Amino acid sequence: MSHSTNNNSSTVVRAAAVQISPVLYSREGTTQKVVNTIRELGKQGVQFAVFPETFIPYYPYFSFVQPPYMQAEQHLKLMEEAVTVPSATTDAIGEAAREAGIVVSIGVNERDGGSLYNTQLLFDADGTLIQRRRKITPTYHERMVWGQGDGSGLRAVDSKAGRIGQLACWEHYNPLARYAMIADGEQIHAAMYPGSSFGELFSQQIEVSVRQHALESAAFVVSSTAWLDADQQAQIMKDTGSPIGPISGGNFTAIIAPDGTIIGEPIRSGEGFVIADLDFNLIEKRKRLMDLKGHYNRPELLSLLIDRTPAEYVQEVNKSVSE
Repeated sequence: MSHSTNNNSSTVVRAAAVQISPVLYSREGTTQKVVNTIRELGKQGVQFAVFPETFIPYYPYFSFVQPPYMQAEQHLKLMEEAVTVPSATTDAIGEAAREAGIVVSIGVNERDGGSLYNTQLLFDADGTLIQRRRKITPTYHERMVWGQGDGSGLRAVDSKAGRIGQLACWEHYNPLARYAMIADGEQIHAAMYPGSSFGELFSQQIEVSVRQHALESAAFVVSSTAWLDADQQAQIMKDTGSPIGPISGGNFTAIIAPDGTIIGEPIRSGEGFVIADLDFNLIEKRKRLMDLKGHYNRPELLSLLIDRTPAEYVQEVNKSVSE
């Protein structure tokens, strides 16, 4: 498929929602696991793949179970293993995407100076990094770990697999952020969550969120959560003094059609892939009934204002010198 937003109803894209475990506490180990997974998916003819939220090096589970004054050791460990953009880590993912011919959406803990961000990276099938967006508002406990993103990433991006929008976790509870993706014409939506956290109720909430977004956007939703195995849970419990409850459950890795139906069987435990062929005809069939960026919209009554200016640490004002 060419880089175009033309309505190409004949397009079929093979997509994968990935549920795997990180190599706990290791940027290099988790990156290598991602690279191996991309290569494996390439052999299965996958053209678009979504990995979990902040998967490299791992989600900061400690921030949910430890009070702030106890987080220093775990926070510093995460900073040391975090990803700078660009770096050898992003080069490795891009090269794997190029070799496999896959568009890859993946979450990382991004380090920028002395700050961390919840960042979603989108690599095109030629390995080019075509989007780096930061979660606009970290959720609850996450505010102790990550800085805020800006509006520059609230847009969909053309790729070899179609027009892709990305949001992380509770950004799906922000209807205006979701509408920004809808209004920008996303055809496939990458939804990513931490996984192995917050219990069974969170699994149900993820399902509600991603199916609702598919219905409203008339796009396919590819949703990914991470998995902690028993040894990793035990390690986190030991390192944080946490009970197992807060780092259990919360898994729902799935692919949703534009009419809100689940394609295939969701993964709720263990590692694995949900792989499905996304027939873009289904987007047109849904939008014929309800096109939220077109005939079903009333922009003279309801509209969204977005500031997509990238946040700058320093802004220089050049005043003209009068003669």
